[in-house]
Amino acid sequence: MRHSSIGVEFAAAVAGFTLLGWWIDGHYGTGPWGLVVGAALGLVGGMYNLIREATQAFQEADQDDRDRQDDRGRRDDRDQDDGNDGTDG
Repeated sequence: MRHSSIGVEFAAAVAGFTLLGWWIDGHYGTGPWGLVVGAALGLVGGMYNLIREATQAFQEADQDDRDRQDDRGRRDDRDQDDGNDGTDG
């Protein structure tokens, strides 16, 4: 659930830098260049954050899978040591 806001963070980065570029254009009269540069910076920053968060989410999921497999392997070893095949009856 922690990674559910990745899309919102991406959109906020793009919107924030685009608005900053728009403000720079209005304040300094630089034409569309502030807007273009702001949008580009927002896209780059948003993509960096998106990729970083997605990579972290995949690593956490992979670790969870490995932990589950280890737990399952330990449970199977315990059942064999007890003479139990893991079935009831």
